[in-house]
Amino acid sequence: MKGLFKSKPRTPAEVVRQTRDLLLYVQRASDTRESKREEKMSELGKNIRELKSILYGNSESEPVAEACAKLTDEFFKENTLRLLILCLPKLNLEARKDATQVVANLQRQQVQSRLIASDYLEANIDLMDVLISGYENTDMALHYGAMLRECIRHQSVARYVLESQHMKKFFDYIQLPNFDIAADAAATFKELLTRHKSTVAEFLSKNYDWFFAEYNSKLLESSNYITRRQAIKLLGDILLDRSNSAVMTRYVSSRDNLRILMNLLRETSKSIQIEAFHVFKLFAANQNKPTDIIGILIANRSKLLRLFADFKTDKEDQEFEADKAQVVREIASLEPREP
Repeated sequence: MKGLFKSKPRTPAEVVRQTRDLLLYVQRASDTRESKREEKMSELGKNIRELKSILYGNSESEPVAEACAKLTDEFFKENTLRLLILCLPKLNLEARKDATQVVANLQRQQVQSRLIASDYLEANIDLMDVLISGYENTDMALHYGAMLRECIRHQSVARYVLESQHMKKFFDYIQLPNFDIAADAAATFKELLTRHKSTVAEFLSKNYDWFFAEYNSKLLESSNYITRRQAIKLLGDILLDRSNSAVMTRYVSSRDNLRILMNLLRETSKSIQIEAFHVFKLFAANQNKPTDIIGILIANRSKLLRLFADFKTDKEDQEFEADKAQVVREIASLEPREP
């Protein structure tokens, strides 16, 4: 008889509520017997997979907007996101991967034209502390890192991270010995410094001194080739962005910054040389060069002109050639200025 009555499929809200109950159980269960715990963990894994299936669709069907909205609404009514993040270390690898995808997707889901994830995170901003500290845990770093990058799509969340003490930690996370974790931290760092233009410009203006002191010494002058290459590329992206024009003007007025850039131009790596050139050209193009910058460029004029004479990209690039010709003209025409 049992087979005649199929159980009614659960609604998206019911799947969320049952997931929440299981997460509460996992959070509390330290003294329960092993067999019961395993059963609950297996059930939790299935629930998280079902949440993922509703949000992303599966091989048989596309996601349904109404179901996604109901799931999202229920998810953020209570502390399901907090529970999922805090319980993630207790889940198995597959459940962690599914949970990471669920959290990522929820950041983009709208309920009545509102990104309710943003409102939730503003009220629970301490969760960012948990996600960022995940870089110090080898098992959790990539899951928490992926969640973090999705959360900082919200401008208020990105502002919190930029203004927190955590920003200083990224200079160390980027150089962790585990390559995958270091690369993940670098991706998050780049996202923080490029996504929300006005917030980034405000952060860099307010924190210019310590930020670029760290950036220069720990990243641009790092002994690690990959760190230097990523850092000089990102520096170019930051300084060439119009919203950072005030920061760029300040950066290219510093003799210490010029010295670092000239050293990077002498690297044996062509990719570092090319990226360094894109920043160096800003020093050359500055029409209000300080006297000491002019002095350094004149003192190194013959070396720089020799370097640029043989300076080519692997593929023909007319814009690069035009920039190079302009830089050469600027340096060749420099006259000493009285201090």
